[in-house]
Amino acid sequence: MSSVKLLEEGLFQLVKKTSVKLPDDVLTALRRAFETEESDLAKSQLEALLKDAELALKENLPICQDTGTPTFFVEIGENFPVRNLRPIFEEVIRKATQEIPLRPNAVNPFTGKNSGDNVGRFVPIIHYEIVPGDELTVKFMPKGGGSANTSRLYMISPGLGIRGVKEVVLRAVFEAGAKPCPPIIVGVGIGGAEDFAMVLAKKALFRRLDERNPDEKIAKLEEELFSALNSLGIGPMGVGGKITVLGVSIEWAHRHPASLPVGVCTMCWASRRGIAKFKRDGSYQILMP
Repeated sequence: MSSVKLLEEGLFQLVKKTSVKLPDDVLTALRRAFETEESDLAKSQLEALLKDAELALKENLPICQDTGTPTFFVEIGENFPVRNLRPIFEEVIRKATQEIPLRPNAVNPFTGKNSGDNVGRFVPIIHYEIVPGDELTVKFMPKGGGSANTSRLYMISPGLGIRGVKEVVLRAVFEAGAKPCPPIIVGVGIGGAEDFAMVLAKKALFRRLDERNPDEKIAKLEEELFSALNSLGIGPMGVGGKITVLGVSIEWAHRHPASLPVGVCTMCWASRRGIAKFKRDGSYQILMP
């Protein structure tokens, strides 16, 4: 099999596994939430989510009927032999839409016409980063529309500092309520510019829930936000309870002196994310899920 065919096969398997299997850290967090919850109604919601994840894996079918907007974060080695990746990603998504199957979610905003295969103008969404070496790392996230609708960008006064960051993250989750299908995972992007803060926030969602930020001060902020967000009492599926969020992850960049962008990216309980690494000959390893 050629290196390109191996690459295509690996990407297809990444998309398929991500669509039907929750990562282990998310399953562990959901089980812990079930054990921690005190409300019978909240526990019943968590039990239903766990059964859904179990059935999806058993039947080899997507976890949720909303199979999301296909989004890739790509770290391509400067010496990786395949450079034009978009046609490959598009073909893989077309195949996945038909065979998994995935719900077609690429709609023309002017005509309302659905492409029917999850491929359209700039879709799948691909974020590229060139890195040293000759390998390729692909992170895949099929993010649903419900959690996308409650994601927010805030351009706050730099004078508000971290206190202001905390306030807008709390505001975003409070206003989201039950809409993003809690318990959710919250990615926060701090700094950069108005576009990049949201990219950082989405990228933060790839961090495992059992991993803390390597910066102790940021890890402490994540813990403070985690505790504060769970005190909101929204609970699983909005029925009330102790568990509103499963985790908070922060990514950051330096900012302009006159602005402090804060991106808040909400991810539903079905936190579908996958990571695969490819060698230059196309051979691959799926690292998550």
